[in-house]
Amino acid sequence: MKRLLAVYILFSSVIYSPAQDLLSVTDSTSVNKSTKNKCDVKPVEYIIPAAMITYGFVALKNKGLIHLNEQIKQNIWDNNPHKKTNVEDYTWAVPAVAVYVLNLSGIKGKHNFTDRTILYLMSNIIASAFVVPTKNITNVLRPDSSNTLSFPSGHTTQAFVAAEFLRREYKDVSPWYGVAGYAFAATTGYLRLYNNKHWLSDVVAGAGVGILSVHAAYWVYPKLKKKFSKKTTNTSLLMPYYQQKNVGLVFIHQLK
Repeated sequence: MKRLLAVYILFSSVIYSPAQDLLSVTDSTSVNKSTKNKCDVKPVEYIIPAAMITYGFVALKNKGLIHLNEQIKQNIWDNNPHKKTNVEDYTWAVPAVAVYVLNLSGIKGKHNFTDRTILYLMSNIIASAFVVPTKNITNVLRPDSSNTLSFPSGHTTQAFVAAEFLRREYKDVSPWYGVAGYAFAATTGYLRLYNNKHWLSDVVAGAGVGILSVHAAYWVYPKLKKKFSKKTTNTSLLMPYYQQKNVGLVFIHQLK
């Protein structure tokens, strides 16, 4: 029963956002430009990812949830030893890549190249600003005992940043894009469990951080853009970048 409850918590959280789109789908032709460019983050959208992050932190000390983590590890890995895979090193990025492929194929999303790239980078920067210090502060031992950087799952965070990014860019075109993106993100999260690299609570919290980071970026960016557009007409942007232990600078220039 506890295992079923854990699976329900994880996957009900995973499908929440795209399911909302499916229930509220409308004819895309009725969406005008002003609506598309409007920041449409609703407070209710913060509830599920915030609950997922809370679940992860509670599981750090709660004996029942710690036992649940151990049970799931035992069922997935200890009782069924298997060869590890590195598929999740690629699946996490599929939804984000899809945004650019769809645009290149003529299926336009919500934002132009510059805006969507900035939004995606901002989402990852916000996520990394939470994940990296949290890993070092909590010092949770990974299931395979390789290090103490287990909480939260970085791969899962990146996967859900990409999935929510895809959903936000294409929810006005079709909610199924979001469903597909979340399917890849959920697969990434499961593979982290399958490879014995993370506990369930790491994955759930990572998913919440990813989703919440995108919401934050889509809320902040329009305000920043409006503020700075009054001061400059510069179409270039230099931003710091951190992802999977890689640090650098990203230069974006919009061609007129």
